[in-house]
Order: sequence, then C-alpha cells, then structure tokens
Amino acid sequence: MSFRSPLSKAYGLGSAKDGTHHFMIQRLTGIALVPLMLWLTFSIACLGGADLASVRDFIANPLNATLLICLTVSVFYHSSLGMQVVLEDYLRPHWLRLTVQILINFANFALAVVSILAILKLAVAA
Repeated sequence: MSFRSPLSKAYGLGSAKDGTHHFMIQRLTGIALVPLMLWLTFSIACLGGADLASVRDFIANPLNATLLICLTVSVFYHSSLGMQVVLEDYLRPHWLRLTVQILINFANFALAVVSILAILKLAVAA
C-alpha cells in the first residue's frame, strides 16, 4: 500500500509542452485542405472528358502545379499527425507504438516525395 497521492506520483515527470502545438498544426493543415480539396474537385470536374495532353497542360501551369504540391504536402503531413494521435490513444505497448509511428512517418514521407516528383515530372514534360 502506497501513501503517495496521484499528484506526488506525477510530480517531477514534467509536461510534454507540445500538445497544443500538435493540436494547432493538425487543425491548420485541416483548414488548408478545405480550399485545396475544393480546388482539386472543381479542377477534376472541369477536366472530366479531357485527354492526357490536356491534363499535362493543366499540370504544367505553375499555379496548378504549386497547388497540387501544396495539397500533397498538406495531405501527407495531416495524415501523419492524425495517425500519431490514433496510435497514442489506442496502441498500448510503447515499443510497438513507436515502431508503427516510425513506419507510418517513413511511408508518408516516401509517398509525398514520389507524389511531388510525379507532379514535377508532369509539369516539366508538358
């Protein structure tokens, strides 16, 4: 039987001091995704029956290529932040949580790089 209070058990462990930052960044990426996804939806609707050359010309426009890259970065960063929260809430063994989080971060980074390179290749090739 321990006479220590819950406060004394937690005292000295320190605070993470980054929960608010993580929360704010996740919300900001979510807010950034709203207009970017609306733009993408509208763009896809306008390119409905277009051939490959028209799509390449669309991506070759510097504004469209920039918006696609911004969308890609926002999607994968938001995904990484969201998966981190899910893993912290539902995956208990610390080593497993850390391993899965590292794998998810590497996968998100690799997919973002491949996506950006594909956008740039289409933008430059047109």
